[in-house]
Amino acid sequence: MKLTTFTKAIAGGIALSAVLTGAALADPAVIYDLGGKFDKSFNEAAYNGAEEWKKETGGSFLDLELQNDAQREQALRRFAGQGANPIVMAGFSWTAALTTVAAEFPDTNFVVIDTVVDAPNVQSIVFDEHTGSFLVGALAALKSETGTVAFVGGMDVPLIHKFYCGYAQGAKAVNPDVKLIESYTGTTPAAWNDPVTAGELTKAAIDGGADVVFAAAGGSGLGVLQAAKDAGKFSIGVDSNQNYLQPGSVLTSMLKRVDVAVKTALTEAADDATFKPGLTVLGLGEEGVGYALDDNNASLITDDMKAKVDELSAEIQAGTLTVHDYTTDSTCPL
Repeated sequence: MKLTTFTKAIAGGIALSAVLTGAALADPAVIYDLGGKFDKSFNEAAYNGAEEWKKETGGSFLDLELQNDAQREQALRRFAGQGANPIVMAGFSWTAALTTVAAEFPDTNFVVIDTVVDAPNVQSIVFDEHTGSFLVGALAALKSETGTVAFVGGMDVPLIHKFYCGYAQGAKAVNPDVKLIESYTGTTPAAWNDPVTAGELTKAAIDGGADVVFAAAGGSGLGVLQAAKDAGKFSIGVDSNQNYLQPGSVLTSMLKRVDVAVKTALTEAADDATFKPGLTVLGLGEEGVGYALDDNNASLITDDMKAKVDELSAEIQAGTLTVHDYTTDSTCPL
């Protein structure tokens, strides 16, 4: 039996927006978080990782774009019930749904990115976003001519505060007197797909003196990049390499290698012999986080800036420099 692409709601309201035609029931599945598969950020990184796996292996995968939070358990049960293995989820909001469904399908391997679920058939992959954010914070302060840099987050949640706290600490590491402007696009999942609000927050930060703005906001971040470009200022992208979106205006992008996590999960979790249940942490040493340097921004980052940031990266990896992790201690020491 084959699954075909569905264009209407099935199974209690789940719209399988992009299930690949001809995929077999035993194929793996990838479920993106809210905000859209092609958000040019977090979800798109997950998609790119799955596509890279497909290209290298010749395999096929099922995938799904969520429309609302209520679909999480339904989506997991449908894919697991049809034999998809492994099932890979991107996003921190999967904890409750996966905890329930993983227990119902003990023979299915699940991989979740950005949260932790303690179950024998679940691998949880998290990133040291604070260390990557520290590096781009240092770059922001080194580049700033006004001494003021800004942060526009998506949903106002601890994970995004983790980005901010690392960013602020990195900026202050190279300029203790730097001023920071912090804002968020909202408190609901709609915050990930609101570039208009993100753009307005960016304009307000620029009016407040900021000349570099870090966007950690999923699809909303596109509004930050556009507003900074329009004002002749610099932005910093997130998750995927977004330097190409506004060449010459995007100072760099804080890379969070969701693509690598998904590609590796699809390869390893399909086989019980290579499946790695438990917690996996990807940081600077594993090249799970970092900053992007390419032809689109090479002229914006001087050799001295790069040398300084690479020195800080080496200190973090050596353990001589500690970056505060907001998710383990919600008091940002700034």
